[in-house]
Amino acid sequence: MTSLCHLSGDVIPFLQLQNLGINPANIGFSTLTMESDKFICVREKVGEQAQVVIIDMSEPMVPIRRPISAESAIMNPASKVIALKAGKTLQIFNIEMKSKMKSHTMAEEVIFWKWVSVNTVALVTETTVYHWSMEGDSQPVKMFDRHASLSGCQMIHYRTDEYQKWLLLIGISAQQNRVVGAMQLYSVDRKVSQPIEGHAAAFAEFKSEGNTKPATLFCFAVRSPTGGKLHIIEVGQPAAGNQPFVKKAVDVFFPPEAQTDFPVAMQIGAKHGVIYLITKYGYLHLYDLESGVCIYMNRISADTIFVTAPHEPTSGIIGVNKKGQVLSICVEEDNIVNYATTVLQNPDLGLRLAIRSNLAGAEELFVRKFSTLFAQGSYAEAAKVAASAPKGVLRTSDTVRKFQSIPAQPGQASPLLQYFGILLDQGQLNKLESLELCRPVLQQGRKQLLEKWLKEDKLECSEELGDLVKTADPTLALSVYLRANVPSKVIQCFAETGQFQKIVLYAKKVGYVPDWIFLLRSVMRISPDQGLQFSQMLVREEEPLANIDQIVDVFMENSLIQQCTSFLLDALKNNRPAEGHLQTRLLEMNLIHAPQVADAILGNQMFTHYDRAHIAQLCEKAGLLQRALEHYTDLYDIKRAVVHTHLLNPEWLISFFGSLSVEDSLACLHALLSASIRQNLQLCVQVASKYHEQLGTQSLVELFESFKSYEGLFYFLGSIVNFSQDPDVHLKYIQAACKTGQIKEVERICRESNCYNPERVKNFLKEAKLTDQLPLIIVCDRFDFVHDLVLYLYRNNLQKYIEIYVQKVNPSRIPAVVGGLLDVDCSEEVIKNLIMVVRGQFSTDELVAEVEKRNRLKLLLPWLESRSHEGCEEPATHNALAKIYIDSNNSPERFLRENAYYDSRVVGRYCEKRDPHLACVAYERGQCDLELIKVCNENSLFKSEARYLVRRKDPELWAHVLEETNPSRRQLIDQVVQTALSETQDPEEVSVTVKAFMTADLPNELIELLEKIVLDNSVFSEHRNLQNLLILTAIKADRTRVMEYISRLDNYDAPDIANIAVSSALYEEAFAIFRKFDVNASAIQVLIEHIGNLDRAYEFAERCNEPAVWSQLARAQLQKDLVKESIDSYIRADDPSSYLEVVQAASKSNNWEDLVKFLQMARKKGRESYVETELIFALAKTSRLSELEDCINGPNNAHIQQVGDRCYEEGMYEAAKLLYSSVSNFARLASTLVHLGEYQAAVDSSRKANSTRTWKEVCFACVDGQEFRLAQLCGLHIVIHADELEELIHYYQDRGYFEELISLLEAALGLERAHMGMFTELAILYSKFKPQKMPEHLELFWSRVNIPKVLRAAEQAHLWAELVFLYDKYEEYDNAVLTMINHPTDAWREGQFKDVIAKVANVELYYKALQFYLDYKPLLLNDLLLVLAPRLDHTRTVGFFSKAGQLPLVKPYLRSVQSHNNKSVNEALNHLLTEEEDYQGLRASIDAYDNFDNIALAQRLEKHQLIEFRRIAAYLYKGNSRWAQSVELCKKDHLYKDAMQHAAESRDAELAEKLLQWFLEEGKRECFAASLFTCYDLLPPDVVLELAWRHNLVDLAMPYFIQVMREYLSKVDRLDASESLRKREEHVVEPAPLLFGQQLMLTAGPAAGPAPAGFPYGYTAAPAFAQPPVYGFSV
Repeated sequence: MTSLCHLSGDVIPFLQLQNLGINPANIGFSTLTMESDKFICVREKVGEQAQVVIIDMSEPMVPIRRPISAESAIMNPASKVIALKAGKTLQIFNIEMKSKMKSHTMAEEVIFWKWVSVNTVALVTETTVYHWSMEGDSQPVKMFDRHASLSGCQMIHYRTDEYQKWLLLIGISAQQNRVVGAMQLYSVDRKVSQPIEGHAAAFAEFKSEGNTKPATLFCFAVRSPTGGKLHIIEVGQPAAGNQPFVKKAVDVFFPPEAQTDFPVAMQIGAKHGVIYLITKYGYLHLYDLESGVCIYMNRISADTIFVTAPHEPTSGIIGVNKKGQVLSICVEEDNIVNYATTVLQNPDLGLRLAIRSNLAGAEELFVRKFSTLFAQGSYAEAAKVAASAPKGVLRTSDTVRKFQSIPAQPGQASPLLQYFGILLDQGQLNKLESLELCRPVLQQGRKQLLEKWLKEDKLECSEELGDLVKTADPTLALSVYLRANVPSKVIQCFAETGQFQKIVLYAKKVGYVPDWIFLLRSVMRISPDQGLQFSQMLVREEEPLANIDQIVDVFMENSLIQQCTSFLLDALKNNRPAEGHLQTRLLEMNLIHAPQVADAILGNQMFTHYDRAHIAQLCEKAGLLQRALEHYTDLYDIKRAVVHTHLLNPEWLISFFGSLSVEDSLACLHALLSASIRQNLQLCVQVASKYHEQLGTQSLVELFESFKSYEGLFYFLGSIVNFSQDPDVHLKYIQAACKTGQIKEVERICRESNCYNPERVKNFLKEAKLTDQLPLIIVCDRFDFVHDLVLYLYRNNLQKYIEIYVQKVNPSRIPAVVGGLLDVDCSEEVIKNLIMVVRGQFSTDELVAEVEKRNRLKLLLPWLESRSHEGCEEPATHNALAKIYIDSNNSPERFLRENAYYDSRVVGRYCEKRDPHLACVAYERGQCDLELIKVCNENSLFKSEARYLVRRKDPELWAHVLEETNPSRRQLIDQVVQTALSETQDPEEVSVTVKAFMTADLPNELIELLEKIVLDNSVFSEHRNLQNLLILTAIKADRTRVMEYISRLDNYDAPDIANIAVSSALYEEAFAIFRKFDVNASAIQVLIEHIGNLDRAYEFAERCNEPAVWSQLARAQLQKDLVKESIDSYIRADDPSSYLEVVQAASKSNNWEDLVKFLQMARKKGRESYVETELIFALAKTSRLSELEDCINGPNNAHIQQVGDRCYEEGMYEAAKLLYSSVSNFARLASTLVHLGEYQAAVDSSRKANSTRTWKEVCFACVDGQEFRLAQLCGLHIVIHADELEELIHYYQDRGYFEELISLLEAALGLERAHMGMFTELAILYSKFKPQKMPEHLELFWSRVNIPKVLRAAEQAHLWAELVFLYDKYEEYDNAVLTMINHPTDAWREGQFKDVIAKVANVELYYKALQFYLDYKPLLLNDLLLVLAPRLDHTRTVGFFSKAGQLPLVKPYLRSVQSHNNKSVNEALNHLLTEEEDYQGLRASIDAYDNFDNIALAQRLEKHQLIEFRRIAAYLYKGNSRWAQSVELCKKDHLYKDAMQHAAESRDAELAEKLLQWFLEEGKRECFAASLFTCYDLLPPDVVLELAWRHNLVDLAMPYFIQVMREYLSKVDRLDASESLRKREEHVVEPAPLLFGQQLMLTAGPAAGPAPAGFPYGYTAAPAFAQPPVYGFSV
């Protein structure tokens, strides 16, 4: 941040955008925007990703990056809201909320936009200006049409005044080699526009002296051809009562080196009333807004500051330059007034600045002016000066006393009131002024004026003012005390006015702590309800304001149980452990006085930290057994209380058991059952049911069994059996149900439960001998104990239950029942009857298996046949019948073939060992392939297997039997070939079989099979596919037979077979096939590509004489590089199609003559562009230039340019010359002519071509040919292109033509398109070869050279003076100074050095420069120091010269900077003055500047030989309160007057007394008398009297005693008068203030009031208040 009162031009940026990762290319007017000092917004593109970077200036090191692709982005001036523009679409987004706020699509392109306020965006199009509000759904509103004067201008700014009544659009354009500014000023009220020439402008709200309202000023700056102007005018009509602002027009100075500079930005510093004007070249102009005076001007940036905004914290401006530096400029308030007064010599400006901004620096001017006006009697003017003086320098008690001393003139207000009136108009009075004003106002009874001034905040409130006002109005005094922050007085007023609720809030707000308990007792006496509210306020916060115990004591003192309960309930709601005793106290008081309240409190479970045992006993005494049980922990107490179940809620009691331990719960249950099993059994069952998981089911069962309560056990287990998975629970429940006669429940559990042990339950039911065996049947049926059940029932003569079981319970168990009956030798008739009864409801397979296991299958034959006759289709039934028929040999084969319902696999497996043939029949019927193959292989039934396979036609089955791992494969194949296929007439069967053989990769067997089918004249002999297959198989398996098959067979696919033969390398067979079927093209292809015999191919082609055959032969010959033969064959085939390959081959072999023939043939067939192009090139190669010329002059489609390039590349320049001339390619023609040595013609062609490349080529050729005149002509067309300049220079330099190169560049400087590179390179050449010309060149063209590049060249050439010049111009002042220091002989110039050193940024260079001057120019050192003084560290500088021992040399510098009061400077200068024995200078230095080591200097001077220096030492000791040392030193040097003065100033009575005694000891009688006068108030009269009497000096001491006597008598008189006044005042009775209608006992003691009444609960009343209560209030 830069302060303007520092005259240095250096600006140190407080932010560098490049350090934040911002690309320098994106720092510009079009990509960077700054709408305010809050945000900077930059659009960037990283790779292919476009993004917007938002820099929050409050956190600049944490930039926000968002992937946004927009053409423009501007941030809201105040919040994180961004406006984006893409094409005609505008959008506004809230970044923090991540939401889109508004969107709009414009009808025309927006070329400029800007935020004009926090909620309005201005949009500028080519024709119109709009305002778009961010509020609601509003659309852009048209404000005005653009003026014609702004057409073609680039819009750079848009501004409005504070109320948006005046609008301004600013643009610039280039005209007549300068930048012209155009502005359009528009009045919203009058709807009128005015065009104005200007570059930068701003609106300001300015209030002139004497005006009541601010005026809207319009400031604009313009740079015209005649100079720059700043105009300040008022727009619109002046407000009522305002004087019009006088228009100002001042010149804007532009330095000579900035002739093309112009204003680019203007901002208003509203606080200081200044105008900041920035120019393009980085100059800052600061003007006074009121007068237009130029305050300051300097260059603050070497780069253009292209965007600015007001900087609110400093009322300055902030801007960004093109280097990415963020600069902030403001007024240095501490020095601006002094600067205007002293530097600018403008005291009026300094006064205005001081008044306007309340700045320091003009105090003396104001004091002088006030004194002058006051002395002249101009009291009103003097009052204005005093009121307007900055920092309140004149608003003191002296000023008030001066005005009070002036009597009021008749008919006029007193000067004092005039003074106060002016102060009230301007703002607030201070403490003294407020008191002095209010005192007479209150005396006049005009209280309303005070209220008005307080409301307007015109008075500075204080305790003294409140005391003054309280006598007239306590409420108004309360307001004063509140504003003055006097807590004790505020609370006192609240108490006196009865506003108790406000006391706590106020005390908390201001942090004041009164005696809360005292206040609470006071409130409680008046109203217990208000006392309750007040007490609640005291404990509302986390940290109570008063001790809760003391508050409870206050309630109990007044027997306020209800209010105390309410208070404690609120205060203890957080249930803290530390409040346990209070919880106990609350419950205890309510259990004694209001048990219902205590029960409700306990029921709410608010508290947990009270004494539970004590409260439990109290609850039991109060009859609250439930609460007692909740609190008891001892089992004895619990058992005593719990047995009274008739007094307890059963539901609660059940839940209470859940809180007990397991042992305690069981003990309580035992106690309940013991007390009354009939009364408590149901409750015990409910408890056991609810808590059985915690108490243990086994323990509960044992508990009920111990009381033999099977009913309780039944109900308990019945409640849990449905949810329990414990087998013992289910068993016990079954046993309990049996013992209580609950047979239905036993039956249900046996049927539904899955948890009991079936073995134990079965045994229990057997032993139980129940009358109903259904539970036993259910258990045995569920758990597969059927066999045991049948044995048990049969042996116990319970056969009816067997029938019941199979008929009603589970008919599907009949197989197991039959098996069991067979095992007990039950009669077959019984079994058959049983089966017939339950037929159809069981598994036949199981029944058959059970009977078959016991070899009694025939037992089922009648039943099976009856089922079959009934139409049963169940496979199991028919399987059983098949087994019986097979075993009995009852026509089994007929049954197996005719029956459709048996399972083939089951029956076939049954027959495998008995009869394999029957097994095959069964398997074939069910298509059980694998089983049938297995049986046939095992029993050698291959013929049956072969017939089955052929008929089956299953490829997968064939693949299985034809596997190589099948040991029976050969026998099976023989039967297939000999028997199965011979018998079949079905083509599909043959096809499937052949495919199977192919799939199985059995080629020899397949050939055998196919010969049997095809060659034996069967019905399939002429089958095409079979013939193809036969030949293909032979190709694969037996190639010797292929030629035979080709000859014998005719009905096959010849081309395909031939191609397969070729792929199998049977080329002769393939050739035979093609030749047999007259496919000659393919035949010759076989000869060429596979057999590879071109001679046979040529003979074959001669024989066939077909164009296609010749074409193939020609391609083959071309591939063999037989180019001539190939061209002949192409000509015989009349085939130009392969002209590309022919041209390529002929070019490669240089057969240009033959190629001409071919291309002429091809040209006749078709005028292809390529053909004609190659023909022309071939003619060029054969040097037939006349034919070539005829060809290109006639109609053709050739690419002449391409041919010319080829000729050029191969050095056929004559042909190329013809070709380039025909197509007017002057660039290549020039190159060709260069090669032919025709330079002049080449230059002429280059001029026609006008190509940089051509100019370069011709130029270089001319240089090589030393045609420098022509080379320069060409070079002038090259050097204007910066990219080509370096190569040209290198070309000249590499060949040593430096003079010619310099001449070329010197000639080029006058060209219109001369650029920086030319000036730069010429400067470098001068540095190398003509250094004498370089200074002149740089003086003329330094602004047009690339300074960094020339710097390197000058440094390499050791041109130090030129190097310094360049560093200075490039603003690298550090390097310039270093160069002058390192090379002073060549580079140092005194004036230049001092100018440059003041601009360097590296402070270290200052000290290097000092060392340099010390070594090189010591006599000029002080001149340098005066230049560097504002920027030097004076401490370090003094150290530097001290170390060098040259402090005397820089004494002028030390005197010049001593005004800074620097310690090192002061000490160094004091040392020099001491060395020079200049005691007067030393004393003046010490008095003026006190920043040095006083004691060290005093100690050094104390030993000095000159008395004046020792006197200074004493003076220093005195100044550092070392009075004793000072006095001793004075005594040594006989400086008695100084000793007496120092003793008097010390205010040390002992030191004065010692000095007095010393004078007497030394016999200095006159000094004794003088000491009495000097130290009068420090000497005790008795000591003086004693010393005077002892030394006979009473006469000398008599004046002292006379004065002492006079003072004592005066004191006695004053005391007497004061005592008399006090006694008179005691007779006046002062009325006591009232509190709540009662007398406030301010002075009464404990006995002043009635005796306190007794309090219950052992509490006693507190003594009467000795202090008034203190209250608080929160404002």
